[in-house]
Amino acid sequence: MTTRMQDAAREYLELRRALGSQLRQPGQLLMDFAARLDDGNADHLPVAAAVAWATEPEGVTPYWHWYRLLAIRGFSRYLHALDCRNEIVPENALPHRYTRAVPYIFTAAEITALMCTAASLPRRLPAATYQALIGLLAVTGMRPGEAYALDREHVDLSAGTVMIAHSKNGTSRQLPLHPTAAQALACYASRRDELFPDPGQPSFLLSVRGTRLHPNVADGVFRGLARSAGLHAPSPRTRPVLKSLRHTFAVMTMIGWYKDGMDVDAQMPLLSSWMGHSGPASTYYYISAVPELLALAAAKMTLASQAFEDEQRP
Repeated sequence: MTTRMQDAAREYLELRRALGSQLRQPGQLLMDFAARLDDGNADHLPVAAAVAWATEPEGVTPYWHWYRLLAIRGFSRYLHALDCRNEIVPENALPHRYTRAVPYIFTAAEITALMCTAASLPRRLPAATYQALIGLLAVTGMRPGEAYALDREHVDLSAGTVMIAHSKNGTSRQLPLHPTAAQALACYASRRDELFPDPGQPSFLLSVRGTRLHPNVADGVFRGLARSAGLHAPSPRTRPVLKSLRHTFAVMTMIGWYKDGMDVDAQMPLLSSWMGHSGPASTYYYISAVPELLALAAAKMTLASQAFEDEQRP
């Protein structure tokens, strides 16, 4: 089978990454599209094929179709410069309007059910690893990708800290662990080393093969765990996924602040820094996205308004 387009895509990605672009998900999408072209023995890139591939997934938002096509657009310009038979994907080939999905927020009982379900996985190392992964995401709010990227040197269980060395925004941050979380991770590390004493990678969380967890595999395993635990998606865009544990951490932290009477606005930069957001604006999103948080924020504003009016009365 020819790999002409896949070879060209690899060369393009190597060039872009050498210039500083990461292109993680776009790179995966591009390689998938290039493989599709090679499967059809295509000798050039037609716009029609790009649009057909981009719009193939059903039950998703128009934005996802546009994003898939965006991953191809730069590659099409690159190929056109080499061979004019390759068509350039125009910017307006697909409409797009980004709307963030309402996050799924787990209850404490659901997180417990997920961890118990993970413990029942038939193979011992995945059972231990997915219990540790779910617990780690739930208590730290880190991104799933950040958890996969953790090496053993990043997890200091004696000091009770986790170092996120390479976050989404290219920064690093250190997160303290509650003693119970550090103890649970220590138990996992002991179990991991017992089951796989000589892994091929320094990853803290190990797959059944002794390698770093792969995002697609982890997502698939988690979907199965969610089904087995009896979790249901309230809508196609609000589904229990691994990243929902991060959303849950942020929301529950803010709800706790409101209920404790704390100044949430003053605390928000701290949570933003903890989450690895580029700024508090990304963190404030949860207030408008989660009804309970919105209600708490509205109640706080009402009380503040009433207090102000009382002060103005003679």
